[in-house]
Amino acid sequence: MKVKDLEFKEFISAEAIDQKVKELAAKVSEDYKDKTPLLLPILNGSFVFASDLVKELTVPCRISFVKVSSYNGTQSTGQLKTLIGLEESLFNQHIIIIEDIVDTGLTLQKIVEELRALGTKSVEVVALLRKKPAREKSIEVKYVGFDIEEEFVLGYGLDYDGLGRNSKGIYQAANGQ
Repeated sequence: MKVKDLEFKEFISAEAIDQKVKELAAKVSEDYKDKTPLLLPILNGSFVFASDLVKELTVPCRISFVKVSSYNGTQSTGQLKTLIGLEESLFNQHIIIIEDIVDTGLTLQKIVEELRALGTKSVEVVALLRKKPAREKSIEVKYVGFDIEEEFVLGYGLDYDGLGRNSKGIYQAANGQ
């Protein structure tokens, strides 16, 4: 599959993703069986994953959204831009951040710190993908779908300059691009 100037090949099938989402939802549901967490998907990338995950949860939950950005093309800029924030109190709430991918962990660390400073009861993270740099920095992610190396991937909500989000599977840039 070609998106803009890059060729991509299948990396994780839609079936494997579906199975992993069900496993993650079962773990979250078990851990929060006596709680009503506030789910906080990080837009734009996590919207597909969040939608599928929420449908599999068996616990009551609420949902709100945050939009932040640290990417330009295929590289993280390291500069965070909060685009849309929360408008409700998070004091004494159990928060579950939903991320499509944890790459460097810079974005996630900032969000977790900001949420903890608001007096939340707990803040945990569920991520479909976690890259090697985040593992090396020991970025806290309680629920991880797939650990990957440093591949540039798209599909299932992940994009390349806004394109490719609508693929059911996850695709890797071919030839080490």
